[in-house]
Parts: sequence; structure tokens; C-alpha cells
Amino acid sequence: MSETTTIRVSRQTHRRITRLAKQHDESVDQTVDRALRALRQLSIGRDLNADLDPDEKAWLNAELG
Repeated sequence: MSETTTIRVSRQTHRRITRLAKQHDESVDQTVDRALRALRQLSIGRDLNADLDPDEKAWLNAELG
């Protein structure tokens, strides 16, 4: 970790992050990074599962040539 900064979280959140880090035998930074990645993946999954808008449907149904 070359550079660090401080973020404010509630004591309860800090306890939860610390507990998760210990359970996974990793640093708090690694735990937060893993949680952020999981949240990003969830968001991508939701986007991929969303209904297509009319323009997207038209593009997918277009003739190739």
C-alpha cells in the first residue's frame, strides 16, 4: 500500500469490517477492496439483467448485411 487516506465510518461499521478482515485473514484494506469489487459486480449483473430499451432491441434485431 503506497499511499493511504482516512475515511470516516461509524464505529459499528468499523467493527464489522475489522471482524470480516480477521475472518478472512486479510487486512481491512483488502476486505474493503473485495467488498467494493463484489458491489461493482452486483451492479454489472443487475445492468445485464435489465430489460433492453427499444433502441437496443432494434439493434439486436437488425439484419447483418
